[in-house]
Amino acid sequence: MEALRPYLDQVHHADAREFLGQLPAESIDAVVTDPPYFLDKLDDSWTPEKATPKSYKRQQVQHLPPGMRFDPTQGKRLYEWYLPIAQQLFRLLKPGGFFFTFASPRLFHRVALAVEEAGFWIRDTFLWIYTQSQPKAMGLHHFIERLPLPAEAKQALHTRLHGWKTPQVKSVYEPIIVAQKPYTGTLLENFLAYQTGLFQTRIPVGQGMFPANLLLVEETETVLDKYFLLPKARGEPTDHPTAKPVALCQYLIELSTVPQAVVLDPFAGSGSTLIAALHSGRHFIGIEINEAYVALARKRLQEVTPPLFA
Repeated sequence: MEALRPYLDQVHHADAREFLGQLPAESIDAVVTDPPYFLDKLDDSWTPEKATPKSYKRQQVQHLPPGMRFDPTQGKRLYEWYLPIAQQLFRLLKPGGFFFTFASPRLFHRVALAVEEAGFWIRDTFLWIYTQSQPKAMGLHHFIERLPLPAEAKQALHTRLHGWKTPQVKSVYEPIIVAQKPYTGTLLENFLAYQTGLFQTRIPVGQGMFPANLLLVEETETVLDKYFLLPKARGEPTDHPTAKPVALCQYLIELSTVPQAVVLDPFAGSGSTLIAALHSGRHFIGIEINEAYVALARKRLQEVTPPLFA
């Protein structure tokens, strides 16, 4: 812990690919992070300006919103980018330590491959379910209108293809890959040596039900809420387009670490993981490459006062 003190409980403005090498090996208890998804405009070079949705102008598509443009090479680029980062995280985690990484449903297999290739065991995949999302499928109207056809032929196509859209459905979940660094000895021996490798099942989830790999953070339906609903957090205003709920991050942290553990987020964004660690009685190390989000995360941390949950 002494070697980590210069880094603890801070948001560091840095590129994770460069910064992670400064941290000592086997010093981190858990990693909870939401990396770039490598969808259109959301790769490793995305900025708030690039991700600002400016989709339509004069009823014609000028710029697709982030994530809508399909590119079959995205997964390969994501894998090649994430593998060396996962290898660094493998070096930093204590034996038995857990690595929770969010991913997009379409490319999560590439994230899982990179994580597994780095040496981790894939123990599970949690599903974060949400209902407040917008359909991303596109209609064919503007494509038909661009065809060099007479008006009657275009109208016939509109009628024939009514209801047909690009192959995208409404997205209502994100996968969270649950990876573990191999432990030493038995699980019990590893936990006694490093205090990692086990799950704490007596945490407030639903109505005290046993933790599951389905997670909700908003009320949906009575039966589901009883088993899977996490505690509600009060308003979490951020200017980050992919900010994760603090309650969700706190659940992952308390599930997998003991008090005073060190939680690392190499893509800290607006700081949800760091706030969750703070409220869980854990130390944190946040790394964020975007200066505006570093300032936002620091501001949010300064403003946090218990209790977080209503």
